[in-house]
Order: sequence, then structure tokens, then C-alpha cells
Amino acid sequence: MKRVVLDSSTLAKLSGDDIVELCDASGQVIGRFRPAVYDDPAAQPQISDEEMKRRLSEGGGRSLAEIMADWEKRA
Repeated sequence: MKRVVLDSSTLAKLSGDDIVELCDASGQVIGRFRPAVYDDPAAQPQISDEEMKRRLSEGGGRSLAEIMADWEKRA
């Protein structure tokens, strides 16, 4: 992995917790910057793997056919 050291002006533009598109002079997107806050464990879902599996196994909700029928009624 490459490492780039930013000057204070560029760093100020990237501060905050929003994802930022990085563009060249013509406006072409060359990449996106994702702040480290997204990698912070505190920003991750606070649910255990076991609880996630339990919720998934419960099922529920509506079938795709039911959802499509509702959409067709609204159209």
C-alpha cells in the first residue's frame, strides 16, 4: 500500500465523517476517500453474530410476490 502525506489545506478538505470523491483537474473521479471513522469498532453494528443468526432464522416479512402485487396496485 502506498502512503501519501497531506498538507494542512488538503487535510482540512477531507476532515469530517463524509466520504469524499477525489477528482482530477477535468472533474473525472479518480477515487473516493473513506475516513478512518468507518473502520472504528464503535461505528460498527452492535449486534453479536449469534443474534444476527437468530434474527435471520426467524424469517418473517413478505414474499417478493406480495411486494410486487402491492406495486402493481399502486401503478
